[in-house]
Amino acid sequence: VQLQASGGGLVQAGGSLRLSCAASGFTLDYYAIGWFRQAPGEEREGVSCISSSGGKRLYADSVKGRFTISRDNAKNTVYLQMNSLKPEDTAVYYCAAPLYGSSCPVLEYDFWGEGTQVTVSS
Repeated sequence: VQLQASGGGLVQAGGSLRLSCAASGFTLDYYAIGWFRQAPGEEREGVSCISSSGGKRLYADSVKGRFTISRDNAKNTVYLQMNSLKPEDTAVYYCAAPLYGSSCPVLEYDFWGEGTQVTVSS
């Protein structure tokens, strides 16, 4: 079971990025997926969660109205569209999946992908 986050990069404040979380070794269809981020010296923060069907989506207050989570189960991929980026969004972004759980919020995430760095310059 592997998750791989990609799509990070360097962007100016106000810009956009789309992160992807691709799964291998299992099918994402039945699982809620979460996005997290961790900035240097800070604790990991939950950013967003999407249910297996895509019908339920949760966002941290800090990203509401700017970030959109979505999924394409046919591609076994979950996305995080990030608009109106701010310097405080700079962090390593991770995606995660639970061993069990199709809805959000997820009580415990068991599988974590390697992160992708997002850097927002002012």
